[in-house]
Amino acid sequence: MANFYTDNPDLRNHLSHPLMKKIVSLKERNFEEADKYDYAPQDFEDAMDNYDKVLEVVGDICANIIAPNAESVDHQGPKVEKGRVTYADATQENLKACREAGLMGMAMPRRFGGLNFPITPYIMAADIVSRADTGFENLWGLQDCAETLYEFGNDDQRARYIPRVCEGETMSMDLTEPDAGSDLQSVMLKATEEPDGTWRLNGVKRFITNGDSDIHLVLARSEEGTKDGRGLSMFIYDKRNGGVDVRRIENKMGIKGSPTCELTYKNAKAELCGSRRLGLIKYVMALMNGARLGIAAQSVGVSEIAYREALAYARDRKQFGKAIIEFPAVYEMLSVMKAKLDASRALLYECARYVDVYKAYEDIARERSLSGEERADMKKYTRLADACTPLVKGMASEYCNQNAYDCIQIHGGSGFMKDYACERVYRDARITSIYEGTTQLQVVAAIRHVTTGTYKNLMDSYAEMPVKDSLKEAAETLKTLMEKYVAAVDKVNEINDPTFTDFMARRLVEMAGNIIMAWLLITDASRYSSESMEKSAKVYTKIAQAEVEKHSDFIANFTPEEVALYKEA
Repeated sequence: MANFYTDNPDLRNHLSHPLMKKIVSLKERNFEEADKYDYAPQDFEDAMDNYDKVLEVVGDICANIIAPNAESVDHQGPKVEKGRVTYADATQENLKACREAGLMGMAMPRRFGGLNFPITPYIMAADIVSRADTGFENLWGLQDCAETLYEFGNDDQRARYIPRVCEGETMSMDLTEPDAGSDLQSVMLKATEEPDGTWRLNGVKRFITNGDSDIHLVLARSEEGTKDGRGLSMFIYDKRNGGVDVRRIENKMGIKGSPTCELTYKNAKAELCGSRRLGLIKYVMALMNGARLGIAAQSVGVSEIAYREALAYARDRKQFGKAIIEFPAVYEMLSVMKAKLDASRALLYECARYVDVYKAYEDIARERSLSGEERADMKKYTRLADACTPLVKGMASEYCNQNAYDCIQIHGGSGFMKDYACERVYRDARITSIYEGTTQLQVVAAIRHVTTGTYKNLMDSYAEMPVKDSLKEAAETLKTLMEKYVAAVDKVNEINDPTFTDFMARRLVEMAGNIIMAWLLITDASRYSSESMEKSAKVYTKIAQAEVEKHSDFIANFTPEEVALYKEA
């Protein structure tokens, strides 16, 4: 039988990264639960075997249930009647398979019924699910909201809600409104406290993924008279209590199996999650960072299916007496698609590992005080995760859109028809660079790591790692590109004009992303005996060279006064 995990050796390579020893040790607290739960690992090797076995189950379900159902889900989609959503028949089948396999609440602690997985194998599962059906990942992947509930809810809330997620109930994050999309400070859904300490929510939410979920995390205005983020708090709404109806499901271009809802709150009973006034400032920022890593995984999964569909078609399609894959114009496209896919995946799992380390330290800090060394380590990995999250969300989502585009192109006229999966993949891909923060917003989040040197320090650390002989030329190319990057950053910093910095931000962030992703491919290909990774490392270094030199030349020959040329475009 097909399996979307075992058919991709690169996934096992990423899972075996050296940093996993540190992650597993922190996550498992030196395996103290081994005698308490029969499914808890005894040691590092046992933990890795657990992850491997569960990912095989994910790969099996994705290849043999979710992927075959994707076309049916796309055609049928969900529907809304009397304020409630009914999933497509095949979506219900997918959810049933995941629940029965125990794949809900994967990253939650065992005491709540979860598997206590680190973020890295969980994100790997999201990558695989997205390859099977991008829209279904939005339902399955929203279990990630439980992480925010675990971090900021109280003991009673954790005990009441997290086991329900682990048993298979669904979640949503109700943030955006008709007049508050990316500008969440403008959220106006009203939260009113009752004399007994409970809260009532009134207003409208829009573009809510899986909006008729069982458990909602809701951003609402709790402070009378406020208009900014300091007046917002986070609430938990339980559908069992009623008060929220689905007004309609959006008629979308893609991800049609995932209901995107407009919700009306009418005196809906809710409970405060965490402290008042920190809803946007602290809790939603944490929630969004997790969501952005999830969208990066979704983007990698889309890139994977786009590349595989294009490759299969190019091998099969004959023109002028030979398969089209033999034509340079086609195999060049395929090589670039594969390099972008592998580069995206390398950055995805690097980011996931950084998140794993700092999250583990945060969890330990709930149990005891961290040592000075541990606090310093947590600070280091928090900064790396903060830097890499917007970078991978922005770069991977743009690359998945490009790969989906090229998949259609390789199919030619056939790709424009609904007879081939690439037409659906193309539609599904488009949202990845928009939701959970557009690519432009990722640049806003990433640019400070350009100007303060985080990305340069990361490049320097990669440049010191061992490189196999066959990749030394590529490594030398990257060192030259780093010099061009530093020169571009220095020029922008010297001009010290906010408008000029903002104008150049996309180019600087892309330069950083190109170089970092190329280094990751080189170091991964040097670490693992993978011909595929080595080829992608060489191809992607060429891509990075072209992109970095293009942006470097643009910045070097541009003056602040010329920004005005673009204002009336």
